[in-house]
Amino acid sequence: MSDLRSLIRTIPDYPKPGIMFRDVTTLMGNAQGFKAAVEGMAAPYANEKIDAVAGIEARGFILGGAVADRLSCGFIPIRKKGKLPWKTIGQQYALEYGVDIIEIHEDAITPGQRILIVDDLIATGGTAEAAAKLISRTGGLVAGASFLVDLPELGGLDLLRSHGVRTHTLIAFEGH
Repeated sequence: MSDLRSLIRTIPDYPKPGIMFRDVTTLMGNAQGFKAAVEGMAAPYANEKIDAVAGIEARGFILGGAVADRLSCGFIPIRKKGKLPWKTIGQQYALEYGVDIIEIHEDAITPGQRILIVDDLIATGGTAEAAAKLISRTGGLVAGASFLVDLPELGGLDLLRSHGVRTHTLIAFEGH
């Protein structure tokens, strides 16, 4: 996975001073890197029954759609409040300053379906935790969560694991 790491651009002081932004769009723009990332994110779940991948807006749509294709299952978009056209259910999560809400269509998940959460990066884990809560509220079962990048110092994987969510990441970057 060290080759994948080299395909991710680091942008210092974005979006604010002291943050090292991990830009995965450079990896996505590399055909071999993108394919390897998708294969790596899907691999732990290849021999499991996964009914759908829930991709978190926005880069989670790109990776999640590709992982869903690899796993031969459906795809569920998890979007910011007000972006989905049908009846939705929402889940609040904490931001550094305030709260936000993510939503899914209320009929996106049939009770008992096994859902894999996918996003490009996990930092504090607030959005992924909210996604897991949304899936559970609809009667879905969280089969796991797969991320391209982990920022371990921010504790997101630990947060998900504290809720019993099995996690998988391909690359860890120290610092944030």
